[in-house]
Amino acid sequence: TDRDFASRGGVFDGRLQGGPSLVGEQDGYPSRMEEAAYYGLAGEIVRIIEPHTEADPAALLFQLLAAFGSTIYRGAYMVADGARHHGNLFGVLVGETSKGRKGTSLDRVKEVMVRVDEEWSRNCVTFGLSSGEGLIYSVRDAVTETKVPRSKTPENETITVIKDTGVTDKRLFVTEGEFANVLKVMAREGNTLSPVVRQAWDGVTLRTLTKNSPGRATDAHISIIGHITRDEIRRLLNQTEAANGFANRFNWLAVRRSKCLPEGGQVEPAELNGAVCRLHQAIQFARTAGELKRAEPTRELWRSVYPVLSEGKAGMLGAVTARAEAQVMRFSALYALLDKSSIIQPVHHQAAMALWNYCEQSARWIFGGCTGDKNADKILAALD
Repeated sequence: TDRDFASRGGVFDGRLQGGPSLVGEQDGYPSRMEEAAYYGLAGEIVRIIEPHTEADPAALLFQLLAAFGSTIYRGAYMVADGARHHGNLFGVLVGETSKGRKGTSLDRVKEVMVRVDEEWSRNCVTFGLSSGEGLIYSVRDAVTETKVPRSKTPENETITVIKDTGVTDKRLFVTEGEFANVLKVMAREGNTLSPVVRQAWDGVTLRTLTKNSPGRATDAHISIIGHITRDEIRRLLNQTEAANGFANRFNWLAVRRSKCLPEGGQVEPAELNGAVCRLHQAIQFARTAGELKRAEPTRELWRSVYPVLSEGKAGMLGAVTARAEAQVMRFSALYALLDKSSIIQPVHHQAAMALWNYCEQSARWIFGGCTGDKNADKILAALD
């Protein structure tokens, strides 16, 4: 049960086994994620994995939702103000190098997903974001060219030649263990990664106007998971990327080691058999689910929180959380699809809100009073 999970191993009360409290500390680290976020199949899988890993349950949960959202492609969506929102998520886990167990959490999720969709695990999971052109190339459309054949043919007859067969499977799950490198290459003059990443989250056709590489990708379905330390993100994420909408397309999660397992841990495959079977069924359902809509009670809940979610906040915190309503909408859709439902029920909305609350707390801890202006932040730090 959820109560058993909360008390087992000292994970959700924020303590390492036999160690000091990890949450609610003086540095403003976020409180533990609310139990509501661990609703349904995603929470069940985290419960099975959690005793056998030092990874943060919040990291396991978010990356599992992101992986699920990637595998289902564009078969399910929600409509908001005329725009379609699919299940692709962007997220960055922020924690200490090696001690945050960020990579460990991703490995545990991959172990589950390879049993559910081996083709996705083999062909769609990648890394190495370096340019917008490179990202487009990974999900590029076929390229054809019209030519006049050399052999004798009727006047004005032409043939179409396939120059590049393109990519058939447009799902792409990008994992960046060193997200700092992504921010560094984006800072280079002329780099096109930032605008293409923004296009990818929006789900529109990807293209650049560069002369030498006029790439194009339609119906691309890209998800991104990054790992970084708090010091790095505060130093490298500049005011421009915060203001232009790059940062607020990502969810920011603070993660720490959940417990101490000197001899490591391993989940027995049999423990996951039932959950893996249900996850496979959920993926099959989601690929043809079509438009998702809210139940009437959910619409009332949504109307009550929408003003708060859409309200702007000052400083860097406001810049990186400015798409709160869209993120919650995508979360709730994924929770519903895991239940094989095309109707978003109140419980799905509540789970999404619980997850977002943790993301917002995390962003507050990560960015705090940062302005994004290096000089201004140095002055503020000196004044403190």
